[in-house]
Amino acid sequence: MTRIFLDANVLVSVLNKEYPLFTYSSRILSLASNPKFEVYTSPICLAITFYFAEKKHKSTLAKQKIDLLCKHINIAENLTDGVLETLSNKKINDFEDGLEYYAAKRCKCNCIVTEDTDDFYFSEIEVLNCEQFFNHYLLN
Repeated sequence: MTRIFLDANVLVSVLNKEYPLFTYSSRILSLASNPKFEVYTSPICLAITFYFAEKKHKSTLAKQKIDLLCKHINIAENLTDGVLETLSNKKINDFEDGLEYYAAKRCKCNCIVTEDTDDFYFSEIEVLNCEQFFNHYLLN
């Protein structure tokens, strides 16, 4: 079983149908229905995704989209230990990225999929952009 953590920018690209990324990100998100994969994100990623979906689609539709999303993917918890680990890890400069990383690590994710791969320079988990993930995990 491959566990995937999706960063907010991947989710935003799906909910807002942002091309050309949507071509890859939507296929990756669809893996949530594939028994060989478990797809995760965090409450922070959902909040960021909602913010950008609301800007494009207004509040009611944005909530409906987030609700539908949450019915198909797993939500990784951001717990106190993740906050403390983020704060104590001297390699982490971006607090939000640290929280996402430790949420993914807590769920034993095999990789983090983000379009900002450089933001996770400290990660011990594989970090791929959508196209890299697609080529590595879906074409092989």
